[in-house]
Amino acid sequence: MQKGSIRVQTENIFPIIKKFLYSEHDIFIRELVSNAVDANQKLKTLSSIGEAKGELGDLRIDIKIDKEKKTLTISDTGIGMTEEEIDKYLNQVAFSGAEEFLEKYKGQNEANIIGHFGLGFYSSFMVSDKVEVFSKSFKEGSKAVRWECDGSPEFSLEEVEKESRGTDIVLHLNAESEEFLEPSRISTVLEKFCRFLPIPIFFEDKQINNPTPAWTKKPSELTDEDYQNFYKELYPFGEAPLFWIHLNVDYPFNLTGILYFPKIKQSYEIQKDKIQLYSNQVFVTDEVKDIVPEFLMLMHGVIDSPDIPLNVSRSYLQGDPNVRKINSHITKKVADKLEEIFKNDRKQFEEKWESLGLFVKYGMMTDDKFLEKANKFHILEATPAPSNSPEGGGLTEAKFYTLEEYRLATETLQKNKDGKLVILYTTNPVQQDAYIQQAAVKGYIVVKLETIIDNGFLNQMEMKWENVQFVRVDSDIVDNLIDKQEGGDSVLSKDDEGKLKELFAVKNPEINVSVEVKGLSADAPPVVATRPEFMRRMKDMAAMQGGMGAFYANMPDEVTLTVNGNHAIYKTVLAEAEKEKQEKLVHNLADLALLSQGLLKGNSLTSFINRSVELMS
Repeated sequence: MQKGSIRVQTENIFPIIKKFLYSEHDIFIRELVSNAVDANQKLKTLSSIGEAKGELGDLRIDIKIDKEKKTLTISDTGIGMTEEEIDKYLNQVAFSGAEEFLEKYKGQNEANIIGHFGLGFYSSFMVSDKVEVFSKSFKEGSKAVRWECDGSPEFSLEEVEKESRGTDIVLHLNAESEEFLEPSRISTVLEKFCRFLPIPIFFEDKQINNPTPAWTKKPSELTDEDYQNFYKELYPFGEAPLFWIHLNVDYPFNLTGILYFPKIKQSYEIQKDKIQLYSNQVFVTDEVKDIVPEFLMLMHGVIDSPDIPLNVSRSYLQGDPNVRKINSHITKKVADKLEEIFKNDRKQFEEKWESLGLFVKYGMMTDDKFLEKANKFHILEATPAPSNSPEGGGLTEAKFYTLEEYRLATETLQKNKDGKLVILYTTNPVQQDAYIQQAAVKGYIVVKLETIIDNGFLNQMEMKWENVQFVRVDSDIVDNLIDKQEGGDSVLSKDDEGKLKELFAVKNPEINVSVEVKGLSADAPPVVATRPEFMRRMKDMAAMQGGMGAFYANMPDEVTLTVNGNHAIYKTVLAEAEKEKQEKLVHNLADLALLSQGLLKGNSLTSFINRSVELMS
């Protein structure tokens, strides 16, 4: 029997490995299973070039628990090790067998060899009082050997009997790690880290992995059903995805994967960290923010690249030019795919815009290269026009416009005196319906911008799009939405106008009200409540930011009540002899206008209801 000391720079390496090398202790399973995969892949490589004779047999990995002995064993049927190789690879910390193998057999399918760091095996000491390794090399005439170490630099190495080729690693678990004697715990870790490893893995006599996941195949080999089934495999409880993109690059870097656009019904359902990063089918992390552009973090799926540099625990990405190149490539592939769908099946694209729009808008806000491409397929959804609009009969279904299409459709009506295109929008088509209808009567096209990111989106696009201004449909009376107009003459006398202004001077602690009387069309509402576009945007942004922003969000709203001096109802109001009733009638008209803006709440809303009942009785 050989005795000796593991050749390390310091005897303190094992405590460091035990406590600090890996952020999560269950990662030892990934490292040891990955090494077992390496051993099998090495044997396949050698067999393919004639250096391994005989039948490969059943290449597999087995994981077994022995609760009585308190051991966890990971076995492979791979290349195995001689006594000299064990001495070389296990007794020299940070000397990577996979690295040396790659160098020797460069070009021979080396992408399948996972190991990079030479420290993965030592993760076993995070959970073990003692580790035994039984190994028999594939080489003819090789003797089986047993290596043992108790976590100190001291080891023993001796010849033993072992019938089959390969390596068994036996972990004698310490008292703090007995959780790994529970099958459910092992199953959870294997499901997380090993579910797509390329060699069959068996636990409790059941294969737990899919060695040939969809992303490892060529797109030409897959049907739509295959892509859908793989999505179910990744997200068993998720709804079917909208579209997918198959990544398959081998130059100037290696990158494979499938990214899915999930169906998002509501903005609050947005979930990030749904993309999984693999390296040669070994799960690394779902923290991919450095690889995948921020706006595509909303996507789901898998990316796999051996060219992404990782630190020793494989859990954190390191800065590297390849990461930036991969980031740019993914952006381009997504933009190209969306443009292709838009051109080839615009109807389908429009039907799925509710979910797709979040990705597209987010990308346009954060990535100028994506913005350049997205301008071709970003669409604006118009609200249906009512029957009394110039279009007549209303729209039977939603109509969509690209920016250029919208510009052409509104060229004559929605360009202000500064030459800017005015895009009229609504954030709540139901609440703002009266304003939308008034705009439609003028022939204006109002679009929907009602998601959680739209406030930021329109602010960004006003800076990035040339000669474009966004105006919310309820930010002013319809005559002022495109250009500020001088008030038309009303049929009221100056005295009557002054009296109405006085009557409409609403006292409300939550809003600052200003009143104006204008001669709007006779069929326009009697009173229109509007909130200045700039101030309302600032309050909306402040409300989302929280903290100091909440201070501004809680400031009183600025509201303008525009009294339509040409509305017939004021003949009745002004003719009312009973002062108290006249004030109540006016107060109700003002409250109806405020209600349309969602500004009538609490005690003010209760008073309005009581007053309405009183007036009717």
